Amino acid sequence: MTRRLSLVFAIILLLMLGVLSRALFLQIFPSEKLSERKQRQFQTAITLQPRRGLILDRNNKELASSVNAYSFFADPKIIKNKKQFAREVAKVLGISRSYVYKKIRNSNRRFVWIARKKDRSTKKKLEALNFRGLGIIEESKRIYPNLHILSQTLGFVGAQGDGLEGLELLYDKELSGKDEEIQLKRDARGTPLILNGQLIMERSDGKHIQLTTDLELQYVLEQALKQATRKHEAKKAVGVILKADTSEILSLASYPTFDANEFLKSSAKNRRNRVIQDAFEPGSTMKTFTVAAALKKNIFHPKSKIYCEKGELQVGGRTIKEADKDHDFEWLRLEEILAKSSNVGTAKVAFKLGEDDLYRTLRDFGFGQKISELPGESKGILNEIPWRKHTLATISFGHGIAATPLQIANAYAAIANGGVLNQPYIVKSILNSRGEILEEMRPKELRRVLSPVDAEELRDMLKLATSEDGTGVKANIKGYSVAGKTGTAQRVSDSGRGYEPGKYISSFAGFVPAENPKYVIYIAIDSPKGIFYGSEVAAPIFSQIANFAMLRNGAPAHYITEEKMQKATDRSASLWQQSAAIDLVKREMQEGQMPDLKGLTLRQSLQLLRGENLDVKIHGTGRVTKTLPEKGKSLDKSKTINIYLKKEI
Repeated sequence: MTRRLSLVFAIILLLMLGVLSRALFLQIFPSEKLSERKQRQFQTAITLQPRRGLILDRNNKELASSVNAYSFFADPKIIKNKKQFAREVAKVLGISRSYVYKKIRNSNRRFVWIARKKDRSTKKKLEALNFRGLGIIEESKRIYPNLHILSQTLGFVGAQGDGLEGLELLYDKELSGKDEEIQLKRDARGTPLILNGQLIMERSDGKHIQLTTDLELQYVLEQALKQATRKHEAKKAVGVILKADTSEILSLASYPTFDANEFLKSSAKNRRNRVIQDAFEPGSTMKTFTVAAALKKNIFHPKSKIYCEKGELQVGGRTIKEADKDHDFEWLRLEEILAKSSNVGTAKVAFKLGEDDLYRTLRDFGFGQKISELPGESKGILNEIPWRKHTLATISFGHGIAATPLQIANAYAAIANGGVLNQPYIVKSILNSRGEILEEMRPKELRRVLSPVDAEELRDMLKLATSEDGTGVKANIKGYSVAGKTGTAQRVSDSGRGYEPGKYISSFAGFVPAENPKYVIYIAIDSPKGIFYGSEVAAPIFSQIANFAMLRNGAPAHYITEEKMQKATDRSASLWQQSAAIDLVKREMQEGQMPDLKGLTLRQSLQLLRGENLDVKIHGTGRVTKTLPEKGKSLDKSKTINIYLKKEI
């Protein structure tokens, strides 16, 4: 008996030693296979998105942010009465009972989502049900505190927290941060170990994006577009405000719009960012760039007179007419053609200019190409040359070409800032979760499109277009000078075939103050009823927005005094004398004589001598005082021409 007990004891001891040895071995040399089995048996992996970064305006006001939200999941295996669970949970969530039941009826599943990103009130109601097998996880939910403000540009995020449209999509990687995979613990039976039914996670946040936009300007612009659309019973309206010197986008909007918090309830057309996605015929706002091409090529100057055919011009079997039948213009100066918006006068400028130069100038100003990095931007329509003569005429005054509101505004910004085309941009900086700048965007110069002198002359001409004699007089604001151009274009049908009878797009493009521009503003109203001219519909909206921008900016008003009027008159007379001198120089050049360059600038002199294969030597700076050979001498192309300049005192 004693031997038998000793044998049993020895066997038990050996077994225990074997188990202990195995345990010790696994502690020192863990089994990867057993670790994986443990993970499957005692843990459930759930992937959660981190808190999404903020989107801020230029003054750090929140445009998009994330708040605490609560998501609900279930373990179907441990839910006892599934029908009761489905009925009561569905009632709280306001969803279908059958939807919840389908989620939980399979007891072999250990984790299913019931609802995502609900508010605290819903959380409390579900907690009160006290169902075993119902768990809560705290997540973050994207909200847009300003509702519809800038919504078409911001875009929105989906149920999984990923950007679906707009800047939310374009900068999704930066805003999202990194997903976190959490392990939900289970007991030996596989039941999730949920502390009080709730799991709160600490997660790394995404980066913040600061925009160039101004929330207050955006609100004022959107309200103005909304009021104008309703007042004129229009289809829609668009607007954009740029910082004149850099092309930073301060505001861009279109109406109708939508609430980004309820994007599923909105239509795709209301979510469309029309400022960059819709290209349409701009009408007379395009005349500015035909005139710019003429100045650039030195074909005309502001005081050049052009016969405007009493309002009708025959071109290839077709008739070019003025917008108003009472506009039976005869002789108009170039500046008057722009101010009075003469179609015939602009067409004749284009004929003198030629299709090559007009096409290149329009391309230089950014038409027919994408000019920003905003998602979904249209490049518009600018057909390649050659053009028929009638096409050249219509393109010169804004038909037969399509441009986006952003393209038009940015082209006017190039005139406002002295002749440089910048790339419009909307992201100012990228910040980390502590608000420290990681990357800062800078203005990007694309190319110079006008000389400073030509840009200044064009600004003066656009000021005349908003005077009492111009079409844009209703764009003016008290105490500030305004420069700009009206536009009224027939509306192309949505099918793209022909024009809609009686439908127009009324627009105004301009900048303020005219002498030292700070804001470039473009407004377009689609299909207003009744009055449809840009001078009556769009120009007053420009005035309203420009007035707010200037007053809020604190810029001092510059009232026009008699002294300033006299200076402007003297300058106009000086320009007239210069233009007459240039005309004389051209005639002398054609006759093979050394022209009289005295009083002209170096730039004007070089432009006149360009293409003559002359060796020109420059002495000094300023305006021309004398030349060798002297005025009237035979122009021998083998000789050197010396130009002597002196600064005016």
